[in-house]
Amino acid sequence: MHIEKRTLRNIFLGVSACIILYWILHETERVKSTIDFISGILFPFVFGAALAFILNVPMRSIERLLKKIKKDGMRRILALLLTLFAVLLILSAVFWLLIPQVIDTVQSLIPKLNTFISNSEGWVTNFLVNNPKLLEWLKTSGIEVNFAAMAQKLLSMLGSSLSSILGGTISAISSISGTMVNAVIGIVFAIYCLVQKETLARQGRKLMYAFIPEKIADGIIRILRLTNTTFSNFLSGQCLEVVILGCLFAISMAIFRMPYIPLVSVLVAVTAFIPVVGAWVGCAAGAFFILVANPLQAVWFVIMFVVLQQIENNLIYPRVVGTSIGLSGMWVLVAVAVGGELMGVGGMFLMIPVASVLQTLLREVTNRRLGLMNIDSEKLKAQPPEVKRPKIKKAEKKEKSEKKEKK
Repeated sequence: MHIEKRTLRNIFLGVSACIILYWILHETERVKSTIDFISGILFPFVFGAALAFILNVPMRSIERLLKKIKKDGMRRILALLLTLFAVLLILSAVFWLLIPQVIDTVQSLIPKLNTFISNSEGWVTNFLVNNPKLLEWLKTSGIEVNFAAMAQKLLSMLGSSLSSILGGTISAISSISGTMVNAVIGIVFAIYCLVQKETLARQGRKLMYAFIPEKIADGIIRILRLTNTTFSNFLSGQCLEVVILGCLFAISMAIFRMPYIPLVSVLVAVTAFIPVVGAWVGCAAGAFFILVANPLQAVWFVIMFVVLQQIENNLIYPRVVGTSIGLSGMWVLVAVAVGGELMGVGGMFLMIPVASVLQTLLREVTNRRLGLMNIDSEKLKAQPPEVKRPKIKKAEKKEKSEKKEKK
């Protein structure tokens, strides 16, 4: 009995897959520890590759500006140094604006917090005195309004929160050495990737064409190029949108003479890197800071934020980011929700370009299949014509009537 090599290979692959599946199902803890061990080894290199991919977007633009430099190696090194310098400059500016402002804000909020609580207590007391029916209803309902106890409970909650934050900070500092080592390895690996990106791309193509059928390799390369273009457009558009939003908040807060302008505008801009929901986190933090200083201005800040968000969502984001990735606002919201559920904050950021790539591929496959099926183009319009019931031929009518008579 002769068995072909292809059949033997399929049998071997099927048996191997069954063995691996059995091992995964029956050795869950060992599989988890193995995955953790492998991911711990690969983490700095994955981090370095992701960092290289992000830094390649501005570096590519800088290289175009330096096209007068004829030597490729000199142009590449100079573009890399300028990119790293620009990134360090931006990060230093952000931390220089945030950290001193946060320290000053916390120091000024601590004495103001007690004043804010006492003022709130007096306002609520006056409100209840002016509304005796509400006060009587609270007493009959068994609800005791003890502002001192409420303030004490609030302060104890803040104290416990600060102690938990302090404990988390200490535990984070204890494990920072390993993180720093991985970060240094990742940064060095990213620099190597940026310097030799054409060589690495050529080696990857050689490996694919050597071990994968040519048609499949062509499809993978096309998808990778589409992914690279989509991610690059999304990243550049998102950075521009964040800068515009931060400037809008700074100008608007200056016009209305609100406090903490550098802190709140930078905070909103940084949190806006998370699409759709990130800016609302900055809004909540900014509203809290302004609330302690001036409650009325906090209300105006929230109103101003809603107005600016409408301008940003309807005018700025669709033009700056939406058109660059070809994804509508509805699918951006779905991508953010799914990405946040699967991978947290990073998933919110990554899932939008991933969804754009999947949408592009699905559109291509759908259009190709529709072209092969010869579907009437009228049925594919936004308002298709009414689909009529198919006409029954006379022979079919006669056959149905005979069946009914027999019954």
